[in-house]
Amino acid sequence: MSRAAGARRVPLHRSLITRLLATSVLVAVAAIVATAWLATQTVTRAIQQEQGRSLADDKSVYDTLVGFAATHRDWTGVDVVVAERAAKLGRRITLMTEDRRPIADSAPGPSLAAARPSATVDPLRLDLALTGSDVRIDPRVVGPYRLPADERTALDKAAQDQLACLRESGTGGELVNSPTGRPSVRTSGSIAELDVGVSCDRLGELGRTRTEEKALSDLERRAAPCLGLDDRSFLRIDTDFTARVLKLPNGGSLQDTSVADKAARCIERARQAQLKQYVAPPALLFVTDPDDKAGQPVFNLSRTNTLRIAVVTGAVLVVAVLVTILAGRRLVRPLRALTAAADGPADHHSRVPVTTADEIGYLARALNDLAERRKRSESLRRAMVSDVAHELRTPLTNIRSWLEAAQDGLTTTGPGLLELLHEEAVQLQHIIDDLSDLAAADAGNLRVHRDEVYVRDILAQVAEAHRSAAETAGVRLSMEVADDPQVMADPVRLRQLVGNLVSNGIRHTPAGGAVTVSAATDDAGLTVEVRDTGTGIAAEDLPKIFDRFWRADRSRNRATGGSGLGLSIVRKLVEAHGGEISVTSEPAAGTVFTVRLPSAVSADPGRSP
Repeated sequence: MSRAAGARRVPLHRSLITRLLATSVLVAVAAIVATAWLATQTVTRAIQQEQGRSLADDKSVYDTLVGFAATHRDWTGVDVVVAERAAKLGRRITLMTEDRRPIADSAPGPSLAAARPSATVDPLRLDLALTGSDVRIDPRVVGPYRLPADERTALDKAAQDQLACLRESGTGGELVNSPTGRPSVRTSGSIAELDVGVSCDRLGELGRTRTEEKALSDLERRAAPCLGLDDRSFLRIDTDFTARVLKLPNGGSLQDTSVADKAARCIERARQAQLKQYVAPPALLFVTDPDDKAGQPVFNLSRTNTLRIAVVTGAVLVVAVLVTILAGRRLVRPLRALTAAADGPADHHSRVPVTTADEIGYLARALNDLAERRKRSESLRRAMVSDVAHELRTPLTNIRSWLEAAQDGLTTTGPGLLELLHEEAVQLQHIIDDLSDLAAADAGNLRVHRDEVYVRDILAQVAEAHRSAAETAGVRLSMEVADDPQVMADPVRLRQLVGNLVSNGIRHTPAGGAVTVSAATDDAGLTVEVRDTGTGIAAEDLPKIFDRFWRADRSRNRATGGSGLGLSIVRKLVEAHGGEISVTSEPAAGTVFTVRLPSAVSADPGRSP
């Protein structure tokens, strides 16, 4: 660090020690004052409410007991359910009648006769704050609506026929069974599907069963007086407990919101009266701490307690000041060392000793890692410049040599020379394009324009483009695609990355070998494999194959080993699509490149290849 930098000092009012001290004092004072006030105002209430803690933290207890009450006429056997839930949650669960007589208790403890219950367990009057819905009657209460086996069989057959009719009409649907055993067919609900659903309504054609007719007739009889009806024929209730036909003496109808609301309330009260005999009676539920042995503890601040709080407050302040000063001095010392290291020359990669295992130690490690990465990046940059110069020098030298030879009259300027110069220019342009793609990827500017593309078409185009090169090399090029999958991808970039892999496989496969391109989809997305029977890659070289300008055989030139950029570009293109690429290889056995893209759309087996 320079002398001027070392002479600079942070003003006292901006020092980390000052800010830490002020913050600690304010936090300590606020915490102590708040604690004293809360102890006076809320402790008594909190302890009283602890014995009847709200069940909002664990709705499963309420739902379990409501389910038991909905399927039993009394609370016989609930002890086992209460004990099981209490053991799982580590809580004391107590169930009492409405007049505070015990029904079940998972553990002994203080009397809860005067405590506030966590909830009232009544399947006919659900606690909407706990259930999170607007249904007051638990659907598990079946009562007289439970269908016998023969009626369920008939309804199931009608539901299957309705579902088959919908599918023949091109409409999707699914079967849903209610607790009573009545099935229903649910569709997506578009206008066209609703029209088809009406024509396919086999369940509606079947109507009510005998059991439902009896139970619903009783329900209509019970609900009619509430609506001021003398004859229940004015009221018709569907199997989903909604009023379908309602004629009032004063001319009202279900189109009137007030009439519809009143009808719903009357039907709900009638159902509650009808189902009362089939469920367990209402019970009070208490969920408390099993370690709480007190009845109703009360905490009051006496004169002695007030003095004790004041003394403790002063002691905490003194301790906070001392600890803050010591911690601040210890904190600032390594920070100064980190500042000196970070303020050093750019070409000097100094390391900071790590002496602690706290945040400062993490910062020191991060700074050391940064220095190491900066050193490594500088080395890679120099190697990159050298490799680029080497790759560009060869085609430029060839072009210059042929041009000078033509200028000196040593060679004729015929089609052969023009073809050689064109090949070198194309190679030069290829290298520049590859470097441009990599530069865009490094800068985060490599954009892909996604569209739904058929993978079979892309692979067929790649195979056709490389067919001539494969035949010239004596390599058999084939394609294997399951069905006709689609993928959300950039078609140009997808052809580029698969083409690079195919070109790489052909170049490293001897005559008589084979290169196979395959594609398949699964739940994870699209998988594309390029498999060759070539020379393979040594295990120690596999981690390096995606490095730029790297070749497994350093003796290869561009004619036999490419520019060394193809696989680097492939990895960048795969990452731009949000996918991943892996490679497995065995020397003299071949290599398999696997590309996984997460955006597979579908497979269209009906599309002709």
